[in-house]
Amino acid sequence: MFLLNTGKRCSSCIKLAIVPECSVVSRSWSELTTNELYAALKLRTDVFFVEQKVDEEELDNRDQEPGTRHYWIADSTGTVAYLRVLVNESPDHLDAHHIIGRVVVREDRRGEGLAQQLMARALEEFSGVPMLLHAQHYVAPLYAKFGFVAFGEPYDEASIMHISMYRAGSTER
Repeated sequence: MFLLNTGKRCSSCIKLAIVPECSVVSRSWSELTTNELYAALKLRTDVFFVEQKVDEEELDNRDQEPGTRHYWIADSTGTVAYLRVLVNESPDHLDAHHIIGRVVVREDRRGEGLAQQLMARALEEFSGVPMLLHAQHYVAPLYAKFGFVAFGEPYDEASIMHISMYRAGSTER
């Protein structure tokens, strides 16, 4: 059983009894069904474009790369949380070839620890691998809990303040 930061299981998922304990699904592009892809893109669009008014390209051709992993949690209404891990040929910072991005939680499910579950699962699968992410500034404390350290100056991306964060590879978790 995965415990949320509140010490309780996700009551919405338990009540719905469709996804045990808000289990995290992990797939590569070739493993995704069209419905899974649609649900992930819908959530990303609803949050980034509709809610946050981001006007930058969402479909960046990175989702379908062979090394990209997609992680999400769903309930009976669809995908409620999502993130992806990209692999770059050259590291963006120090030795980090892997980048966590597109972390998103549906508005009505925020505060339940779903982003933490996604992060824990992704970091478990990439245990020991140095990683990078570009966090919306207000969410940086969440990533710090997982060993990410901010570097550089905060910057504006899509009219939202961001900070780059790095996590050194280790075999401990």
